[in-house]
Amino acid sequence: MVGHVPVSSWTRGLSLLLLGGCLTEPTPMQSHAMTMRANASFKIESWDEKPLADVAENPKVTHALVTKSFAGDLEGRSTLEYVLAYDADGAATYVGMERIEGTLRGRAGSFVLELRGTFGKGKAETTWSVVPGSGTGELAGLRGRGAATAVHAERNPWVLEYELD
Repeated sequence: MVGHVPVSSWTRGLSLLLLGGCLTEPTPMQSHAMTMRANASFKIESWDEKPLADVAENPKVTHALVTKSFAGDLEGRSTLEYVLAYDADGAATYVGMERIEGTLRGRAGSFVLELRGTFGKGKAETTWSVVPGSGTGELAGLRGRGAATAVHAERNPWVLEYELD
């Protein structure tokens, strides 16, 4: 124990801080379930980005509606909404919500991811967590988090460390 905080909570909080975390702290993984890893790739099918306001100075803030397809341990499609803030050099910080529908290792359903990331020097670095209670169908009870680094390519890697009741 550190003070009155159990070490596991302290360690989880520190790791979230050091790894960049997500917008909200993910639901803690349950100790009775086995953590699994899904490896997939994604392809951006469409990207429609528009300014939130017509301003000449930075930071430029935009809204993007994106659709993606997934292949691998996750097979399916998603709709994603980003809000992006760009600096004068074109680098961006973004947040988003992504609804994925498909199969995760053969289990059909849908779930929502909360995303946070940065874009600069030709690559996007994103972390995400499953929104608690968002799993449907055979994916009800899904908990997890993941991260990816994407570049301008046909397909990019996608990873989810997860538990499923």
